[in-house]
Amino acid sequence: MEDDDTGNRLRISRRPSAANLRKGRHHRRRLSASSSRQADADERSSLLDAADLEDSYATIPGTPRPRLSRNQSSTSPRAVKASSFTSRLSRSLATVESKLGQQWADERVWYDQVRSAHWVHDAQKDAYRVKALRARKDFRGRVYALFDGAQGWILVAIIGMLTACMAFFVDVSENVFFDWKTGYCTKGWYLSKKKCCLSDTMNEYCPMWSHWSLGLTGRKSLWVDWAIYILATMTLATVSCLLTLTTRTTFPGLLKIQNVDEDISLPGGDTGASPSSPVASKPKSEFYSSPVVYYPAAGSGVAEVKVILSGFVLHGYLGFKTLVIKVVALIMSVASGLSLGKEGPFVHIATCIGNIACRLFDKYNYNDAKRREVLSASAASGVAVAFGAPIGGVLFSLEEVSYYFPPKTLFRTFFCCIVAALSLKFLNPYGTGKIVLFEVRYTVDWHIFELVAFIFLGICGGTYGALFIKASKHWATRFRRIPFIKKNPVGELMLVALVSALISYWNKYSKMAVSELLYELASPCSGSDSEHSGLCPAPDEIPAAIRNLAIALAIKSFLTVITFGTKVPAGIYVPTMVIGGLMGHMVGLGVEYAVYNYPHSVLFASCPVGAPPSSCVVPGVYALVAAGAVMCGVTRLSVTLAVILFEMTGSLDHVLPFSLAVLVSKWTADAIEPLSIYDLLTDLNSYPFLDNKIRPIFSSHLADITPKARPERIIDISESPLVPATSLREKLRLLQQVGELDGGLPIVKDGVLVGLIPAPDLEYALDNLQYEDDDLCRMVAIDDGSESGHEAGSLKDPCDFTPYIDPAPVALERHSPMDLVYECFVKLGLRYLCVLRDGKFHGVVHKKTFVKYLKELVQGKHE
Repeated sequence: MEDDDTGNRLRISRRPSAANLRKGRHHRRRLSASSSRQADADERSSLLDAADLEDSYATIPGTPRPRLSRNQSSTSPRAVKASSFTSRLSRSLATVESKLGQQWADERVWYDQVRSAHWVHDAQKDAYRVKALRARKDFRGRVYALFDGAQGWILVAIIGMLTACMAFFVDVSENVFFDWKTGYCTKGWYLSKKKCCLSDTMNEYCPMWSHWSLGLTGRKSLWVDWAIYILATMTLATVSCLLTLTTRTTFPGLLKIQNVDEDISLPGGDTGASPSSPVASKPKSEFYSSPVVYYPAAGSGVAEVKVILSGFVLHGYLGFKTLVIKVVALIMSVASGLSLGKEGPFVHIATCIGNIACRLFDKYNYNDAKRREVLSASAASGVAVAFGAPIGGVLFSLEEVSYYFPPKTLFRTFFCCIVAALSLKFLNPYGTGKIVLFEVRYTVDWHIFELVAFIFLGICGGTYGALFIKASKHWATRFRRIPFIKKNPVGELMLVALVSALISYWNKYSKMAVSELLYELASPCSGSDSEHSGLCPAPDEIPAAIRNLAIALAIKSFLTVITFGTKVPAGIYVPTMVIGGLMGHMVGLGVEYAVYNYPHSVLFASCPVGAPPSSCVVPGVYALVAAGAVMCGVTRLSVTLAVILFEMTGSLDHVLPFSLAVLVSKWTADAIEPLSIYDLLTDLNSYPFLDNKIRPIFSSHLADITPKARPERIIDISESPLVPATSLREKLRLLQQVGELDGGLPIVKDGVLVGLIPAPDLEYALDNLQYEDDDLCRMVAIDDGSESGHEAGSLKDPCDFTPYIDPAPVALERHSPMDLVYECFVKLGLRYLCVLRDGKFHGVVHKKTFVKYLKELVQGKHE
């Protein structure tokens, strides 16, 4: 390991000595929750599987990790350890035993099993790496530097192509499974109806496509086809749910965290003890909850990606198993015909691809901050292939999910989206040259009198979006709290699938796939296949068409509410756009009907004289305007959504109606329900998310949230710089007991803060000791020249812990305003903040504690 520039450059070998291995002196390893059964304890590994709960101590030699610079906290793989301290700790917390001790209740931090990234240390780590790389002036060093600069571009290009390939696989596969519910192709069972009928899907008669009743009974029977449709829907949905449940992961022994997927059946509540208020007198059941089970493949994953990009680690969410299961389960869930979409899960899938691809290059694999730059680009490519909108994907990453978005990431994100869109265009999943099915083109411009209708649709869309959020929460907190439903997610999904199949089969609009229905609603009538769907009726047929659309709107609204939150991969983007499309098409037909009945009205003076109403009013435009308005009301996307709608239509003339409806919708939705659907999920699921887009109004100081400094949580070197290893191990154990698995122990000399050692680094350093019971560990830097006998490449004394110590942790005076504290955590990405009182050490505030304080501040628990 290389030290700093003082000349004391020493190299450490962290591999156990050969003599020690031969003698079998493999001391027992202790494990914190940040270490798992895998070598990499980050997003790629599951947090805790069932086997972890049955582990016992074993004698396994530790594996080495990459060398660390002295001013960093470890984010790289650590030794695989057989004995899990966290397993025993989790069991004790989950069963509310008395081992923990009531004295720690007031100090226990939020999200104790969730590790946070340290942006400053990661930046320092990368700075040391770049400095060493640029120090080489030879030809090989220049080649290495050139390759190092190209790694980011190579990586995002690979991610873009793989994301497109995955989207192509999902699009083609789900079309085949979806069509199997109604029949099969006689010339090839593996063909969808569109491929079988030579792209003529709207004709009533297709000789190559056979209904199931005709193939099974020899004659066409509506009731047989209905029964098979119900059976196929329930089978596909059940298979998707069973696959999703295989990703089961557990948060053991957490504080009052509710759940970690899109099930909002439990209302938000107290998530732990406030560090500023004594709670030791409360019973333990108020602090700890049973282990929380979650399924990484369930839902869309957008809220989780947002939390991960903010600097927290949710284990298992971006792993290879999650990727495979989510792709296969997504195909089944979309093909089942449930009211859900694949566009949201594409964001999660693309982020999984990005996380896995980071393993190709060490500078991204072993650096959380660098990896999150790539993950931001990956999430954007998911939107690019989902909507065929590369620019919209960039804006989505910037507006919705990204937390740390430097300028260089913007250009790489754009490049990644362009590669993804071009790759999908080349693959041509629909055989039409379109990236997405619902891509449309408008040739008729809008008129001034239509602005009133567009504003009205914006108000309706925002109102509907806010009410949808409230309805989803109400349904989840009522229906999903039924004991049977709560304990049987498969049973709930089968019930939802049964209801969906029973209702949607008899309505031609609700029976269609959501992407196809959105295309039908948004398509212009002139020369469009939509004329066969009853969406371009004659003037005297418009009232009947509006009635049919209203019925479909009610059905889709109900089915979307009961489907959201089930344990299958499910997106909310396109279903809400379909609901808005139905609403907008109704309004468009109404305006067209008014033009037909009052052609000489001054209001419609701009319409061509003597021309049919369809040449003046395009209901498809109203459908897409309302689709954007409802989606904005649910997700609160603004600029991103307007750009996506523009890229879908390619019409500059309609950018203003799209933007106007989105603006009005956002204002309306914010007035009714301040939180978007993903903000609500983040809040109710108690995700550790520090929102940098909303700044609370503070009237407090840092001292108000600073926990009391305990001697057993401090390394005091006033008397001697050498500290017994057993004492450090005990302090580390106490730190882990209060949940600060990624925290640190301050080093104090005569009351003055002289450094801080991160808990993961301290644990690793202690595990490298051969004789922990007898060793004394050095906790201060070695003076220049005191170790002159060591060469630059010699082995370093494992008892010297100075390379692991941060000699200059960020510290603020206890009277610092909370606004400054907020800026430090948000802008610097600190993991913890040291607190001083008159220049002396006073305490440490962890990032998780600050996030908890902000949530309580929003809830009105603090002034």
